[in-house]
Amino acid sequence: MKPTKMRNKLIYRATFHTRSKQLGSQLSDDLRKKYGKKSVRVIEGDSIKIVRGEFKGVDGKISKVLTKKSSVAVEGVKKEKTKGDKFDVYIHTSNLLVTGLNTEDKWRIAKLEGKKPSEKPKVIIEKPKAVIEKTPKKENITKETKVTKTQKKEVEK
Repeated sequence: MKPTKMRNKLIYRATFHTRSKQLGSQLSDDLRKKYGKKSVRVIEGDSIKIVRGEFKGVDGKISKVLTKKSSVAVEGVKKEKTKGDKFDVYIHTSNLLVTGLNTEDKWRIAKLEGKKPSEKPKVIIEKPKAVIEKTPKKENITKETKVTKTQKKEVEK
């Protein structure tokens, strides 16, 4: 089998996890210096500039990401149908340059900066005080109380 056919099979039959990794895009020079990375996976809300194709030079924000097509829809980039309806144009991520990052995801930013992402805080579930008070503790029950109970039974007989 030809290498190009093999490569195409790997790309188009890729698992979801692998396909997600294929959504990478180049970082601008400023961001490259700041984070020390050449590319990053794009997400909704990133500011980008289109480098190649019909809409070359257009700046905008990513409004939708399609992992199936390895492409994104950009705000303001639309085509018009013959009847006048407008629809989104999907642009492949390799034709984009990321100029600004969506900083809502702290884990993503930590990974870019090379820091170890902080783990999610563990949720500690505390029992209500009423439940704690009702449950008898072994420490509170003494031998004397047990003896008195048995003595009471003997007295009753």
